[in-house]
Amino acid sequence: MFGEVLRHFREAAGLTQEELSNKIPCDRSQVARVEAGTRVPQDTFAQQCDELLGTGGVLLRLWGRIDWYPEVQHPDWFERRAEMDAEAVALREYQEQVMPGLLQTPNYAHALFSRRIMSAEKVEERVRARLSRQQRFLAVNGPLYVAVLDESCLRNVVGSPEVMRDQCAHLLSVGQYPNVRVQVAPADRAELRRPKASMALIALPDGKYWLYSESLDRGHFNDDPAVYARHTQTYDVLRADALSAPESAALIGDFMEGYGDHEQAPAEHSDMDEEQLQPRRRRQLHRSSPRYPRRRPRP
Repeated sequence: MFGEVLRHFREAAGLTQEELSNKIPCDRSQVARVEAGTRVPQDTFAQQCDELLGTGGVLLRLWGRIDWYPEVQHPDWFERRAEMDAEAVALREYQEQVMPGLLQTPNYAHALFSRRIMSAEKVEERVRARLSRQQRFLAVNGPLYVAVLDESCLRNVVGSPEVMRDQCAHLLSVGQYPNVRVQVAPADRAELRRPKASMALIALPDGKYWLYSESLDRGHFNDDPAVYARHTQTYDVLRADALSAPESAALIGDFMEGYGDHEQAPAEHSDMDEEQLQPRRRRQLHRSSPRYPRRRPRP
């Protein structure tokens, strides 16, 4: 239904799928899959389409009324964590290496699962299951969600520079939600006391608190009050010493700009001689990896 409504407004505006994707911007395949009903869009996608197509907010309102994930299945070992996410009143996470599932874009999640040996159908199933957990936290009056990201989450390229650029833009967008805070623990601060691994502190409505961490294809739960208190102290100190939310947004914006620069193709010069080509080739080699931002002095 959402795809059909989107197609109606797009065609009424005289735009092709590629033209709309260029304006958003995103891959043309994303627009095609949303219209075909095989890809679940983010609320930001619906809002952008509303603005570009002049719908008066129809798509965003429709997005909020659709049950996008009525029959998703999580891996057996993760099912318990997904059930906690569905009722948690507060969630605080520390993540390293890759973005936390609650903050991943569809393309980022798809690229991440595509690294594993599984069928395309299984990849899509895992992506849908992961995105199903996000809707509650990114809704109006959603529960508190605080994510402290190790800088490695921004540096590790998943999919492509374009995927990473869109992922950074998504972080900046959701970071403006009143119930969401995204902070970065910069790599050059050796004094930061970081947890030994990614973890989540989960507060449930029954007054119980759980510590969650993962190993290879296995989730670990601990409700020992002493263990929870110890890791909570570590987390709170890290969050206090990490970049503030505005400082983190500035750093994320620098990474987004760097990934965007990497996507730009170098200019063509038909009359360039060999002496001019050598510096150009060196620049192209330099661009073979994303441009990371210089460290900004902390106020």
